Amino acid sequence: MLRVGFLGLGVMGQPMAVNLARHLAAGGGTPLLVWNRTAARCEAVRAAGGRVARDAAEVLRESDVVFLMLADGGAVDAVLGRGTGAFRGLVGGRTLVHMGTTSPGYSHGLAADVRAAGGRYVEAPVSGSRGPAEEGQLVAMLAGDGPAVETVRPLLGPMCRDAADCGPVPNALLTKLSVNLFLITMVTGLTEAFHFADRHGLDRDTFLAVLDAGPMASTVSRAKAPKLRDRDFAVQAAALDVLKNNRLIAEAARAAGLASPLLDVCHALFDETVGLGHGGADMVAVLHAIEARTAAEDSAATPSSARA
Repeated sequence: MLRVGFLGLGVMGQPMAVNLARHLAAGGGTPLLVWNRTAARCEAVRAAGGRVARDAAEVLRESDVVFLMLADGGAVDAVLGRGTGAFRGLVGGRTLVHMGTTSPGYSHGLAADVRAAGGRYVEAPVSGSRGPAEEGQLVAMLAGDGPAVETVRPLLGPMCRDAADCGPVPNALLTKLSVNLFLITMVTGLTEAFHFADRHGLDRDTFLAVLDAGPMASTVSRAKAPKLRDRDFAVQAAALDVLKNNRLIAEAARAAGLASPLLDVCHALFDETVGLGHGGADMVAVLHAIEARTAAEDSAATPSSARA
């Protein structure tokens, strides 16, 4: 029976780990072993039947498969002891599942190091925000050696409604970045459309009803449009994380010699959103950046004598 660990219980990781812990507990399997830098976030997993480790090293030592849902490559390297003498002992003989969003180049290098240390490596980034994570409705993208992928696939069931095979590393992350490019531009477009309608004095509910009845309606629009109407910026996917994703996509585009004109506009808007202090808010907080630009336009169009 596989021993399973989970490192990283942030906005996405916590509900994912809760679902996995509940599934393992219900099936009579070895309890999920978790660790998180902020210990209080482990309690929901404990309540779902999981166990809490003293540190990340304990999770790695006592698990056959370890899911990593960490903020960035620096956090992954730190918990794995990458670049230190401890690395081989922590990852050798284990299957590491990288579920966070990092650059494809970083993942490719990590995969090589894990294999050299005697471990197995699977990319499994996910598409979805906190709501789908809580409901176990994420979509995973898988890349890695066939046997390792097949070991991991059944464990994704409690967290994901679907899992797509993407081939070798880093194709899963490249697929995730492609999906996120669409998501970022789509939500930014929705936000600008809402701002346009709102500033023209249109009824917000009517605008949402027309959008929902039309061909552009989607799971994303049905989740985000009501948040815009209500100015509800409670986080599902944080603006700061969207900016990080935007940077990763832009870097991958530049490395491949690709133009990304829509992404570049969104990049500037999310940079402004974070600069205005809304990095911890949901991505629809890009509305603040658009409103700030409108205010600047209004100011520029108003004669100085009128402003006085």
